[in-house]
Amino acid sequence: MSSDKFTLVSGREAPLGASLCDRGCNFSVWAPEASKVTLVLYTNDEQEICRFDLPEKNNGIWYGCIAGVQAGQLYAYSVDGKYAPRDGVAFDPEKLLIDPYAKKLSRPVLWNYDKYLHDSRAFISKSVVVDDAFDWQGVQKPNITRGKAIIYETHVKGFTKLNELVPPHLRGTYLGLCQPEVINYIKTLGITVVQLMPIYAKMSESRLVDMGLSNYWGYNPISFMAPEPSYAFGDAVTEFKTMIREFHRAGIAVILDVVYNHTAEGGYGGPNVSFRGFDNRNYYVYEHSADGKGFNYEATTNVTGCGNSFNASSEPGLRIILDSLRYWLTEMQVDGFRFDLAVTVARETTPYVFNSFEPHGTFFKSVNADPIISRALLIGEPWDIGGFGYRLGQFPPKWSEQNDRYRDTVRSFWRGDPGCMGEFATRLLGSRDIYPKDLRSINSSVNFVSYHDGFTLEDVVSYNNRHNEANKEDNKDGTSNNVSCNYGEEGPTKNVRIQKKRAQIKRNMLATVMLSQGIPHIVAGDEISRTQNGNNNAYCQDNELSWVHWDLDKDKQELYNFVKLLTSIRLSSRVFTELQLRDDKFRITGKPHHEVNWYHPSGFALVDNDWHSPVAQVFMLDIGCSDATGERFVIMFNASGYDICFHLPENSPGRRWSAVMDTCEADGTPRRFSDETGLYPVCCSSSVKLLKEIPDDGKRVASIIERMEQTAEPKTDVVSGTEEISDTEEAAVPENDDMLVCSFKTPARKSGSPSHKFSHARKSFAFRKKSLIRSKFGKKR
Repeated sequence: MSSDKFTLVSGREAPLGASLCDRGCNFSVWAPEASKVTLVLYTNDEQEICRFDLPEKNNGIWYGCIAGVQAGQLYAYSVDGKYAPRDGVAFDPEKLLIDPYAKKLSRPVLWNYDKYLHDSRAFISKSVVVDDAFDWQGVQKPNITRGKAIIYETHVKGFTKLNELVPPHLRGTYLGLCQPEVINYIKTLGITVVQLMPIYAKMSESRLVDMGLSNYWGYNPISFMAPEPSYAFGDAVTEFKTMIREFHRAGIAVILDVVYNHTAEGGYGGPNVSFRGFDNRNYYVYEHSADGKGFNYEATTNVTGCGNSFNASSEPGLRIILDSLRYWLTEMQVDGFRFDLAVTVARETTPYVFNSFEPHGTFFKSVNADPIISRALLIGEPWDIGGFGYRLGQFPPKWSEQNDRYRDTVRSFWRGDPGCMGEFATRLLGSRDIYPKDLRSINSSVNFVSYHDGFTLEDVVSYNNRHNEANKEDNKDGTSNNVSCNYGEEGPTKNVRIQKKRAQIKRNMLATVMLSQGIPHIVAGDEISRTQNGNNNAYCQDNELSWVHWDLDKDKQELYNFVKLLTSIRLSSRVFTELQLRDDKFRITGKPHHEVNWYHPSGFALVDNDWHSPVAQVFMLDIGCSDATGERFVIMFNASGYDICFHLPENSPGRRWSAVMDTCEADGTPRRFSDETGLYPVCCSSSVKLLKEIPDDGKRVASIIERMEQTAEPKTDVVSGTEEISDTEEAAVPENDDMLVCSFKTPARKSGSPSHKFSHARKSFAFRKKSLIRSKFGKKR
């Protein structure tokens, strides 16, 4: 291609990046301290065509228009100026640079130290001029609210790499992820929001490359605008948009896990690949100098653990983050973001504070005031590794937060840890100790028991300790605080008892997540028992250890069906998606208010001492409308080792309880103690049972009483209105139950009322197979 095709003409300073226009393409970059900025054009096979020095500069921005440039043109920059890293400037005209505002890269950025030093043209991926035109076919965003969000976190490559229903050439790509079979799998599961692990163009750390590994997760970006090229079969931008369009067509929103807290350029002495070569001083954060009057540019502030901290409080740093967010929301049509190490992004340096998290600072104000960004689904990871970096509950009201206290509490409760029932109940109702009523939405908490970092759900119940040897760091990386339990054997087991226990605990945790107030979040593959063999930090494992396996046996299919049942229950219920309590004024809808009551299984209202009892493991949540105008649920939680009979709250007139979900069943469909003729209010050991109040035609009552009277002839206490069973009596009972105490139509007792008296006469039936055990919270007396 001849250079005669291109002509330099007058350009404009905005917008930044490469923008097609009537005359050709306008190029604009921020480089305030550079002495010269040179644009280099390339052929499609990356052979240099010509160079143009950008002729104009204003307010730190260099710009010019090149006539003859069309969409698809490859380019790079060479920036000249002073090279004095100790003074904060690191210009090197020998190093070609990626445009920070590049919307597309010609190929993946692969770290190669030798090429970086001696052959910059071969090393650097070229930026590509993009035509934003795309046929959205009239498909609109689904506009999923926080209340209706069920988040499914996955990796573009890992989700389809082993899926044989996807054409081989599309496996592990944007187009592979939007194949009809893949979207149908996600849709049928009941997912409303897909959260993609980082898809911004990345570069693996030199340390990993030297060990023969790579940054599979992608939390090492080199661009904030360009999608990762390795996930594309052809054109990454077009294929990404196609993926978004097809998810939206299915009514599924897509949010991106974004990394604005650091870049792949590392700390002091790191490579000039993009940002550093344009403005080293302002794109990164540096420690104060010894005299406190300036900055030590040899000491890059590292509150991320990744070598540098991106400076979101500087003008160019904040601008590119906001421009990036708007671009992905408008041009690429995504629905929101999860901000990795969001505390870093919200840190500010002013004359009064240094690199301090500011919940009312410039970043949050800019986001909240922006008419486009503020309408997106915004989720923050509320911590980093810097000073005072743990900021759970301190984000603005428009934000939701990744709640690690929820994760640890739920794992602890179902592991059987003593004394955590009170906190467990708090987590169920939206963690209002962290996100106060009136000030924060009830959907502020993102509730999860597993995330991409840490154990998968299968590994939470299979391993006591991490097994990260494959990461080649002597098993020292990743957290050692897993709050997990292997239930008898480390890793895979053929012990049927252990297998059943693990499956039960997984269902309990999933049910807890789906029935809690807040935004439920599950990791792709947890619904089919995906394992990483105990690796809780598989960020560098781009292989079958991290990829989702699709060989579904009967147990995996049942777990999938169980999750499908949970999502259908949640999405069909206002109680679980739009709870409106009378004392919470954050959002007023005009709809009927809901009520919440907590009960001991015997029917007593729980009091403070009950919540903090070290043996408390069993309780009942009555939630919903107390009259017949709305829906009402009872959730029975039993973390004890015994089947427990619950004395249920009194129904609204003309209504009765019906079991709709039971985690003691492999697929969640109630069968034990629940059949077509009636309901026994029994929650099996270590399980969750969900009851819903429905209209009662009266026929079930007579049927149940008749059947139960045929089974046993109890002695009646005419004084208390109850029935007694002697120590020698035996009665028919479902198999494999150590204890079962059943009552029918029992109103919840008031706190302090005697355990043998109730507000009205009723029939009580007790059946025993081995022994009758009554205890306060499911423990043997």
